[in-house]
Amino acid sequence: MEDGAIGNYKNDSHTGELYHLHFGIKGKGIFLVLADTQNVLQKIRHIMNHLNEQNKPQTVQNTTSTDKAPLLRRGGGRPQSRLIIFSAPSGSGKSTIVNWLMQEHPELKLAFSISCTSRQPRGTERDGVEYFFVSPQEFRERIDNDEFLEYEEVYEDRFYGTLKTQVDNQLKAGQNVVFDVDVKGGVNIKRFYGDRALSIFIQPPSIDELRRRLESRATDAPQVIEDRLNKAAYELTFASQFDKVVVNDDLDKAKTETLQIIQEFLRH
Repeated sequence: MEDGAIGNYKNDSHTGELYHLHFGIKGKGIFLVLADTQNVLQKIRHIMNHLNEQNKPQTVQNTTSTDKAPLLRRGGGRPQSRLIIFSAPSGSGKSTIVNWLMQEHPELKLAFSISCTSRQPRGTERDGVEYFFVSPQEFRERIDNDEFLEYEEVYEDRFYGTLKTQVDNQLKAGQNVVFDVDVKGGVNIKRFYGDRALSIFIQPPSIDELRRRLESRATDAPQVIEDRLNKAAYELTFASQFDKVVVNDDLDKAKTETLQIIQEFLRH
């Protein structure tokens, strides 16, 4: 992705709505525009067949720039504190796996990164707990000051992003920080932290299974499902840029595999 904003889709986890968004992250990517459902299905099947032929996921080389690497060493937390990045198409089971790890394996010392947002708090949400709440103007000022690892604008004046200082504080507290982010955010966080971060892509076993999962939720209109499949085609092109790819064709197996990957990563 060239410097500046490009288009993509973002699901607001609080409302379930799919929004057009602009990325504010530097890097390069591929944006697929698919005209209809048949093209969507054909494109995703092609991508998934290509991924399955690769036998094993590729590890991203540490492309951290020399000016950022010293920052990590200066500001990083205790040696055992690490970063674990999860990305996946909607319906892949990522949230189920991540929540299981958080609840059933406290020995991993996992903690979600606390994001910053320009929207207003909802219900009982508290500043510094669920999110850091700022005005759109302050969010833009923080962008200009290069304070974010990654950020996105889901629609006008609705920003979400990850603050570098917040991640640094959590690492200093001895937490292994978990990111549940879109693929571009995941790739950029990995690039920034290099070998200190582990990036995991949760992949659905097939496009037919992905469609079945989305339809079985009974929460989305047919057009929203097609939009999610559009987005899935785009996201699947990034799978090889993650350290590990876990195919979730059996949930218990995928949980165990993910746990073993993280345990091995934290041991070294």
